[in-house]
Amino acid sequence: MSVPASQTHTHTTTSSTMSALRFHKSFLILLLARMVTRFGHSIDYIAYSWMVYQLTGSKMLMGSLFAMNFVPGILFSLFAGVLVDRLPKKPLLVMTYAVRFVIVALTAFLFIKGWILPWHLFLFTFLNSTFECFSTPAETSLVPRLLPKRLLLSGNSLITSASRVAELAGLAVTGPLIAWIGLAGAIWGGSGAFLVSALIVLFIRIPSVRKEVGPSLKATEVQPLRFWQQLKQGLQFVRSERILLYTLSTSAVINMGLTPINVMQPVYVQEILQAGPATQSVLGGAMTLGMILSGFGLGIWGPRFRKSTLIVSGCFLLGTGQICLFIPSSTSILPLVIAGCGAFASGLALPLISTTAATYMMEAAPQAMLGRVSSVSSMVGMAFIPLGSVGVGAAGSFVDVEWLFMSAGILVMIPPIFLLTQKKFMKI
Repeated sequence: MSVPASQTHTHTTTSSTMSALRFHKSFLILLLARMVTRFGHSIDYIAYSWMVYQLTGSKMLMGSLFAMNFVPGILFSLFAGVLVDRLPKKPLLVMTYAVRFVIVALTAFLFIKGWILPWHLFLFTFLNSTFECFSTPAETSLVPRLLPKRLLLSGNSLITSASRVAELAGLAVTGPLIAWIGLAGAIWGGSGAFLVSALIVLFIRIPSVRKEVGPSLKATEVQPLRFWQQLKQGLQFVRSERILLYTLSTSAVINMGLTPINVMQPVYVQEILQAGPATQSVLGGAMTLGMILSGFGLGIWGPRFRKSTLIVSGCFLLGTGQICLFIPSSTSILPLVIAGCGAFASGLALPLISTTAATYMMEAAPQAMLGRVSSVSSMVGMAFIPLGSVGVGAAGSFVDVEWLFMSAGILVMIPPIFLLTQKKFMKI
């Protein structure tokens, strides 16, 4: 199902669309909870990656552990989506945030006691990601219930930008935090963010009458269905929507192309830039800053463009940014500046792809089915990440790390070339 570009234009200006978000208090509360979560996650991300590297010193194990983040999504996303559509969203979010707090806090406790082993990291990563399978579609399902259709792109863009602001703050403090209180202390701090988010979600008020965004279900589709019937219904809907399949496939390739920067960033910083955690924070900050600026720009000016144009442009920009990360290996002229520009360009690209695709999904899917459709989207997007992560980890033992970034840049430019040939997609 395509959404004509003309539908994105209303009598209100894009700036008034952004300012109108302030009147939707429950959406802003959800946004705040999301920001706190991302702040803690960014601390955990850097602290955790260095903890793994310290414990094992193995690039292969680093890639395997990163891949473990996505195994639960592949295994459980479809089932989680059905349950999310059945369960009340607010209690579900509170529970998942609280459990993730316990898991991360336990990791810090074992590490500070000197009891943690590599298999603990795999187990905790698996459990943490399993609960994220429920929180992600629950968050997605709440947005169109809290905002009208005309505010979806601006709302999603604000979520992206605000989340990145929180991540940037987390990245900025992580290096000094590790130097001051150590890895365990940093992870303790990151775990507390999940508990705070759980408390914030308690203040969300979900309207009793939902603001319908997506197409309505047929009368025969709103009757109570068994679990497996609901699962089949969600899969059939996604399979019937060719444009949705294009966006999901593009997301899968993009996520696979991002595995080098996700898995090998500590190695890249240490071997290519000859630096440590502080420099990794700088690169992460540059990428996050790009996402912040892109997200705000998308919220203000995005409705003026076709969604297809935004997605295709984002893919080409992301490929360019990844290729830029190759350059510091072949020149001694301002390597950190060049790497920072590559990370910044990659950050600019990501909201153009992910936020636009998520907005189209919210418009195309019936609201009562959004949890399932979101879960299918997550599963497809993550499908090749474990394979790519293990492959990148293994390749890192035989291939110079900079060539992994070059390959990633070329890979993410393949989907937009195909999409340019699809007339129906280019009309959305």
